[in-house]
Amino acid sequence: IGSIALWRSFGGTVPETDRMAAARLLQARTAQVSEALVEKTKGMELTQQESIDQLQEVQDQLQTMRKQFTAQQADTKKLSDQVTALTEQVEGLRQSLASAQANEPAAEPEPRKRSKAARSANRKRHRSRG
Repeated sequence: IGSIALWRSFGGTVPETDRMAAARLLQARTAQVSEALVEKTKGMELTQQESIDQLQEVQDQLQTMRKQFTAQQADTKKLSDQVTALTEQVEGLRQSLASAQANEPAAEPEPRKRSKAARSANRKRHRSRG
């Protein structure tokens, strides 16, 4: 008992007081860490929500592009079908024309007919030369 009294009188502290101070310090640090975690969690939630919003926007754009692509494919198919139909019609007309030309007798070209005035003028030139 004397050593305890001697120890307390020369700067020793009561162990309960030290424990209370340490507990308060630990509580303060725990509160600081908790606040920091709450702030970081809020920041992560905000970042996560921004990422979700961006992803939703990209998904919407992708859906719009898919619809446009599908419509463009349908238009391309329609135009292709129209070109095919026109090609078939042109080919049919060619065959019809070739068949009609084959069935017609070959017409001989008629000699060129000159007007009376041209013939008489030509005769006058021949007479004047001779």
